[in-house]
Amino acid sequence: LPALGSCRHFWGWLNAVFNKVDYERIQAVGPDRAASEWLLRCGALVRYRGYEKWQQDYNGLPTGPLGKYKIEAINATESCIMYRGFDYLDGLEHVTEIKLQKCIYIQDECLQRLSETKNLQKSLLQLKIISCGNVTDKGIIALHKLTNLEYLYLSDLPGIREKETTVRILQQALPDLEVELDLE
Repeated sequence: LPALGSCRHFWGWLNAVFNKVDYERIQAVGPDRAASEWLLRCGALVRYRGYEKWQQDYNGLPTGPLGKYKIEAINATESCIMYRGFDYLDGLEHVTEIKLQKCIYIQDECLQRLSETKNLQKSLLQLKIISCGNVTDKGIIALHKLTNLEYLYLSDLPGIREKETTVRILQQALPDLEVELDLE
């Protein structure tokens, strides 16, 4: 039998492979299709602009003219997305909402990278961060560059130690931001 930790190490390696950015693929099929493939491969869901249904099946990705399907929403609940794959987000121009829930690889650097993504600074309106144990105050404060963010929901984030100070700093930078907290 393999050692107890070796199985976990294997999955960590496989998840890192799923997050490797294929820049040639982005060029070939466009940013939304490439990002859809990445997100679904990692276990996330996407919803396209003009559609109600969430896409969850990698093999069922819609076909049609390149650029027809634009990602509007991402639900990364229990997905294995990690920092190394975030370059896929750069070309997305229509993402208005993102949900990060129970994402074990999401950490402060991921939120900082999210906040520094120019297109997301313009388009992202709603962000939910729930049960991501590696997120701290530093990561939440880093979101201040998401200048059009209207709603931020934070829940079950044990790494946030100074919630009042963190929220105050964020709301000074983003006065129109509504922050909903469910933190103990």
